[in-house]
Amino acid sequence: MKFPANRPRLVLVVPSPSSEEHTADTLLATLDKALTAGDIASVILDNGKTDEASFQAFATLAVGKIQAAGAAAIILNDTRTAGRVGADGVHIEGSLADIADAVERYTPKMIVGTGNVKERHTALEVGELQPDYMFFGKIGADTKPEAHPRNLSLAEWWAAMVEIPAILQAGAKLDDLAACFATHAEFIALGTSVFSAEDPAQVIADANRQLDEMSAAETEE
Repeated sequence: MKFPANRPRLVLVVPSPSSEEHTADTLLATLDKALTAGDIASVILDNGKTDEASFQAFATLAVGKIQAAGAAAIILNDTRTAGRVGADGVHIEGSLADIADAVERYTPKMIVGTGNVKERHTALEVGELQPDYMFFGKIGADTKPEAHPRNLSLAEWWAAMVEIPAILQAGAKLDDLAACFATHAEFIALGTSVFSAEDPAQVIADANRQLDEMSAAETEE
């Protein structure tokens, strides 16, 4: 599916299957609903505090669903599991050395993205390593209703200055989607807003509808 140049796509962040609130079964059920509800470009799987064997079993099922839906499956930090389950990429939250090592070892056969930068200088240092994308936010930190103001500011600056695509972490509600759109980040990441919702499919459908409308309105201006 081809989208207008000013229309960001969604990235879904799946919480770690390590609590009663988010078991592997409930996450997989929500993932199924989300993937069939509208466009999702990629899905990042958070391994959190899950033990390696349990996470690998979960990731095997999740990656199959994600790829069958035409999205890219990306795993947080765990390069070994990513390789074993045939994921499309890894998301590295670590030091510059960690990011550089992952880019050198896995690019271009896998997507290598990173994030959790807090100021421009560090972002530019990371950008020099040529990751495939920059994630403005921290995986699992979307606990407040709106996107963090710092992430909004950094994403807007980055999208205007740097060719490496930006993924902006939205808040726990869709109320700030217009502010996220206004940054012109290429992707907007949803996590808590989907996995805490009574109707996760409706959240994905609503987000895509709003982005379509905002893109069309901006084009007409």
